[in-house]
Amino acid sequence: MANETTTRTTLNNIGVVMFTVADQDAALAFYTGTLGFEVRGDTSFGENGEYRWLEVAPPGSTARLALNPPMFDSPGGSAIGVESSDALAEHARLSAIDGIDIDPAPEKTPGAPLMFMLRDPDGNVITVVEP
Repeated sequence: MANETTTRTTLNNIGVVMFTVADQDAALAFYTGTLGFEVRGDTSFGENGEYRWLEVAPPGSTARLALNPPMFDSPGGSAIGVESSDALAEHARLSAIDGIDIDPAPEKTPGAPLMFMLRDPDGNVITVVEP
């Protein structure tokens, strides 16, 4: 690598992943109501409190998902992977909810974990993986 360094990194965790969303309240409803995530943070900031930092996560997760309004582009275009102890059951649960953009039920592929994808209302991709 051209930019290697001999100084040891202080980076030690992926703590927050950020998705761009058109409407933070609608995204909050999807992630908490549909996917069952919990709110980890919801605060206003900026000189007049005009901005909002909103974080959600699956129960028990140490990593969080920040739901941000567009800063440079249109919403969507990001992706995360979340783990499920039973991908088929989670697919069945989510498929029973009207209006979810979800792929067909996953099938076992030799050498790969059982997984499927769905998209939030802004087109961000959530891949559900059974480890």
